[in-house]
Amino acid sequence: MENEALFISILNEELIPAMGCTEPIALAYAAAKARELLFSSPTKIIARCSGNIIKNVRCVAIPNSDGMIGIEAAVALGAFGGKAALGMEVLEAVSAQDRRDTQKFLSSGACTVEYLSSDIPLHFILELSDSENDVSIEVRESHMNVTCITKNGETLFSKDSESTSGEADRSFLTLESIKEFADTVEISKIKKLFERQIRYNMDIAYEGISGDWGLGIGRMIRSSYADGVVTRMKAYAAAASEARMGGCDMPVIINSGSGNQGIASSVPVIVYAREKDIPQERLYRALAFSALLTIHQKDHIGKLSAFCGAVSASCAACAAITYMVGGSVKQIKVTIDNTLANIPGIICDGAKISCAAKIASSIDAAMMAHFLAMQDKGYDAFTGILKEEAEETISCVGYIGKIGMRETDREIVRLMLDK
Repeated sequence: MENEALFISILNEELIPAMGCTEPIALAYAAAKARELLFSSPTKIIARCSGNIIKNVRCVAIPNSDGMIGIEAAVALGAFGGKAALGMEVLEAVSAQDRRDTQKFLSSGACTVEYLSSDIPLHFILELSDSENDVSIEVRESHMNVTCITKNGETLFSKDSESTSGEADRSFLTLESIKEFADTVEISKIKKLFERQIRYNMDIAYEGISGDWGLGIGRMIRSSYADGVVTRMKAYAAAASEARMGGCDMPVIINSGSGNQGIASSVPVIVYAREKDIPQERLYRALAFSALLTIHQKDHIGKLSAFCGAVSASCAACAAITYMVGGSVKQIKVTIDNTLANIPGIICDGAKISCAAKIASSIDAAMMAHFLAMQDKGYDAFTGILKEEAEETISCVGYIGKIGMRETDREIVRLMLDK
């Protein structure tokens, strides 16, 4: 099909492994990169962070840190133990000595955080210095999109601030084109990508169910709700998120810069397929559909906003289930509309273990939307924010998340910082 190579490029760009919540990992990655240019351990670090970075780092545990939380810990651990070459798995090789050095540095008060007033939700600048040198590194728009590096006042690297890492064009994505790609792509071209997604995201789901993470929401859902496939979909997806938010050092395959979106867009589809004995090839096609529909929705909203990404990812997962069981294009569209008629108002108040509960609630709502759609029942166009076509509804919700909720986002950050 036309643009098949671009679809595959998008999937390869977005479905990458990350260890831990992606915002603290982005800080650790940038700190590790700056440390390499400093050529010695920093004696002082200043982290200037946008509101959304502050919101998404302050409450989440950092992997391989023995329970450290917060911006200062993420930056310092990246500087003392991170390996920038590992990308979003930058903290994989952190040693016990690195943790001790980080704790000593943090105890000295040498790392400070400042609010960065910026219209770009994902935006931060780190300044690392020792007795002789200082290095500054700026990241905008996406988690590893370094836009400027300076050392001792000299610019070593700079690129257009509007650029986002040379990503493949996403403007051609539509519901119809995504379905056509999922229907026709040769399985061998996507098999390894989705085998890895299944392995990584289900491994952390099993860890979340069996381990001691957060409130144990996955086990609670599985044991307290009526048994059934939807219960297990919610339980395993929530458990994976809770482990990740709790600092588990197992990587997940992310989507649109988010591990929780990667989990919510894949785990429910995998669990449903296994429960219903769906052929593996059909599962791969459904995962491709879900991943691309999540990316398409998030392209309208942006990487970070006041709109909870679990809604977009769960909507995509359950639309993919409609697709996987042979639902018509109309039924897929109705699944999307039914979901977005219900839960577009869930706010993002930062990364934390309660994200797992939001994922469970979103999957529940999206599966209700799926079941209604399979009975050819859906809400009428122009009911609330619903438009005549699902594509228009996606655009409408994207506008609300990106533009309409800007002030909401600022107020969320203000309230979170008001102790």
